Amino acid sequence: MTTLSTEFLSHTLNFRNHPNRTSRHSNPNSIKQGNTNNRTTRINQEQFRVNETRPKLVQNCDFQDINSIKALNKSCKLGKYDESLYLLQHMVNRGYKPDVFLCTQLIKGFFNSKKIEKAIQVMEILEKHGEPNVFAYNTVLNGFCKADRVDAANKVFDKMKKRGLAPNVVTYSILIGSLCKRGKLDLALKVMDQLLKDNCRPDVIIYTILIEATITQGGIDEAMKLLDEMLSRGIRPNASTYRIVVSGMCREGMLDRAFEYLSSISSKGCAAGVNTYNILLKSLLNEGKWEAGESLMSDMLDKGCEPCVVTYNTLIGSLCRDGKIDEAENVLKIMKKRGLAPNVVTYNILIGNLCQRGKLDLALRVMDQLLKDNCRPDVITYTILIKATITEGGIDEAMKLLDEMLSRGLQPDAYTYNVVVNGMCREGMLDRAIEYLDKMISDRRLPYTFYYNSILFSLCKNGNVGEALRIFEKASEVGCPPDASSYNTLFGALWSSGNKIRALWMILEMLSKGVDPNEITYNSLISCLCRDGLVDQAIELLVDMIESRKFQPTVNNYNAVIRGLCKVQRVIDAIEVLDAMNKRGCLPNETTYTLLIRGIGFGGLRNDAMELANSLVNMDAISEDSFKRLNRTFSVIDAHKELAISE
Repeated sequence: MTTLSTEFLSHTLNFRNHPNRTSRHSNPNSIKQGNTNNRTTRINQEQFRVNETRPKLVQNCDFQDINSIKALNKSCKLGKYDESLYLLQHMVNRGYKPDVFLCTQLIKGFFNSKKIEKAIQVMEILEKHGEPNVFAYNTVLNGFCKADRVDAANKVFDKMKKRGLAPNVVTYSILIGSLCKRGKLDLALKVMDQLLKDNCRPDVIIYTILIEATITQGGIDEAMKLLDEMLSRGIRPNASTYRIVVSGMCREGMLDRAFEYLSSISSKGCAAGVNTYNILLKSLLNEGKWEAGESLMSDMLDKGCEPCVVTYNTLIGSLCRDGKIDEAENVLKIMKKRGLAPNVVTYNILIGNLCQRGKLDLALRVMDQLLKDNCRPDVITYTILIKATITEGGIDEAMKLLDEMLSRGLQPDAYTYNVVVNGMCREGMLDRAIEYLDKMISDRRLPYTFYYNSILFSLCKNGNVGEALRIFEKASEVGCPPDASSYNTLFGALWSSGNKIRALWMILEMLSKGVDPNEITYNSLISCLCRDGLVDQAIELLVDMIESRKFQPTVNNYNAVIRGLCKVQRVIDAIEVLDAMNKRGCLPNETTYTLLIRGIGFGGLRNDAMELANSLVNMDAISEDSFKRLNRTFSVIDAHKELAISE
């Protein structure tokens, strides 16, 4: 006898009502009398049982809807959030009541993907067609807080309460955490007060967040008051709380107090975690307290707190900083004996310190050891070695390291490329530097403005101002805007090459794009104007610099004006500038006095100039060597003058 399973029937029987279509089984006359058998009865029984046992979820849906639900769940799990939203909208239009858990996952996915408007859209669907819970609102609240949309977060909080949903401790921890991150401790404490008014019990997470923020903004003493309040409520601190308190004490230089605190929590049966010990160890070693550091390590082990990789990295880093490379390598060996595998940070510390001390050969040996230990080098490892290799003059060897890095599947970051480009500029390999600059851009590794400036400076120094201008314009196009140094370099090069109009346009462009001039900008302008005899314009610029109040003129700015005035034999004006300089609290230097003496001497008053020079030597304002050079200069001029008269 053949029987039909429920599963088979669920895929073949049609649950939809079609008024214009009737099944032949629905008409009792369609079954021949006398032919009713066990098979027919079984079919009817099975059909009845399937109808009775259908899941409630699909009572109002057809099989297309069932497939949509499955597809929605699958797309959400796979992170295909746009597809999930499309399916959700489609199903809601067909009468589907959205599942709060699934919608919450979708909201979180959109927030993590920075698609905030779509996250809002999902929440609106849930609010209109479903039943959002506190968890869903907390997810939206957290998303808005992370996106720094505080007003939107506050509206969500209000809406949640209006719907009769009481905020829980997670809700308040999200709000308090967001405010603390933004430095608004006072507002965070007000939220804490509201939490207590709402009869919501704070937890260790909320107090730890507030303690950390209070240490940063109010100091350790205020934070300890919060800790006492926390304890009075019967809330036990966790490892993070202890770590934050100890870290705060160490940052404020309260090492003794930190150890007292550690001792007090130990006496209460609370064990500090390895991270707390690491903070104390680092603070001790930063102060050079090696014996205390060793004692702390022993205390750790006695209390059953095993040192971790970070502990050993702290030791190795401190030893390297003090130049104790051999001892650092011994710590590495001890670390391995204790069964702890060094990580790439461990090796980077050693390699970096060796490179800083010019021991590239030893650094490369450590690199070999890294590979033998099956530890994968990272971009930082190679960048350190590339920079050190370039410094020692081996640009070709550095390029081999770069190729090796690429062969390991490691993509250079902007800093790596910048190191290479800067090295090429120093070696005068401008063509290769520009080629690599283009490669950086094509790889979407935007160079730092500093390294763009290196190329600009090198090109201008070699007289290739046209190419420098091309690079300058390209920098803006690829989203690496020039800074004041970029404009200063091109201004000086253009002015020196005789293109003064273009140079001045460069300054106007700089101002129009909101790039503030710096002291070098003013100094370049003043120097260039004075060099070309435009001293009055230079003085106006000096006055403008003073009146701007952003920064006061330096001794170099004043010296440039004094040089320009002396050059056009306006010595009295130069002396007045010296007087103004003194009144504004800018002390003259040896160059200032030398310029004035030369100006007086070249103006025909050589004896007066040398008398002034002699007085300044006695006052230690100028050196004996400067005095001798001035004397020789004027003697040569007098000799030439006498020779000219005799002829």
